[in-house]
Amino acid sequence: MRYFFNLAGAVQDPDNVGVELESLSDARIEAVRFAGRYLRDRPEVVWLGDEFRIEVMNASGLILFTFIAIGVDAPAGMRAK
Repeated sequence: MRYFFNLAGAVQDPDNVGVELESLSDARIEAVRFAGRYLRDRPEVVWLGDEFRIEVMNASGLILFTFIAIGVDAPAGMRAK
């Protein structure tokens, strides 16, 4: 099955090619790998004020799942528990 990994949120970039994978489980793993590769080169996107999101779709355009990464600043003076 062909899966499409669309960047959404802080970065917008549709995937018009997709990747042929065996299963939904393989697509979930590929989404995390894709995010890792992308964020390695552009780590600043998690701090742009909106989440970094990968919406994974099938060939019919149905969103199957979403991977989200977001950076959150803690309030000044907050102590870890």
